Amino acid sequence: MKRLVLQLVFVLALPALLVAVWWLASDGSTNVFWPPLRTILQTFPDVWTAERLRADVLPSIWRLAAGYALAAVAGVAVGTVIGSYRRVRAVCEPVLEFLRAVPPPVLIPVIMLFAGIGDTMKVTVIASGCVWPILLNTVEGVRAVDPVMLETARSYGITGPSRLRELVLRSASPQIFAGLRQALSIGIILMVISEMFAASNGIGFTIVQFQRSFAVPDMWTGILVLGLLGYLLSVVFQLVERRALAWYHGLRASTRRSP
Repeated sequence: MKRLVLQLVFVLALPALLVAVWWLASDGSTNVFWPPLRTILQTFPDVWTAERLRADVLPSIWRLAAGYALAAVAGVAVGTVIGSYRRVRAVCEPVLEFLRAVPPPVLIPVIMLFAGIGDTMKVTVIASGCVWPILLNTVEGVRAVDPVMLETARSYGITGPSRLRELVLRSASPQIFAGLRQALSIGIILMVISEMFAASNGIGFTIVQFQRSFAVPDMWTGILVLGLLGYLLSVVFQLVERRALAWYHGLRASTRRSP
């Protein structure tokens, strides 16, 4: 019980401190672009009603989920192939490094030419940015699979899908999840940026509309919504990761306890 209380204190201490500092620093503000936190919090329930959540937040979450899922499937699949074969890796590595260096927001005008200005464009932008950390981490994770375990699996006749599922992907899964975690934060950023171009709904679109109409407190409430969404998605991801990598965390814990 004491340990749980201490963990709760550690989790809440820094956010509470930051909110307190923000509240005190902005309390007497008369700057139109830096309203008091008190004003922002009072505006929040009037702006983000149930109707606006359905109209703007849910479409954003759908686009993020679709782009993130596409990036995860493509990144793991292609990364597994590249990581498994040395010749394929030698051919693809220069091209991957070149494409990874291109910032996804720069591609938005190009993607708009081919995908239009609808949800397809936004999902494509999110997927094009999220795929790289997943793909590259998958490549490194597959490359790091113990060759002794690979030879042992081959000697026992474990080949094909069973070898891929039970040995290669399981061994690479800690690094794959590291890439998925990085891609999640990138996806949220690209979700907002893509909705600032030729959109009619979404969190990014709403924040820009507030900014253009000089509704500054309303704009700040949109930023708070983004922060809360990012935090909730991070919590969900940690729960999924903890369940999927229970064997890995258990192995690390047993290693630390051993003399």
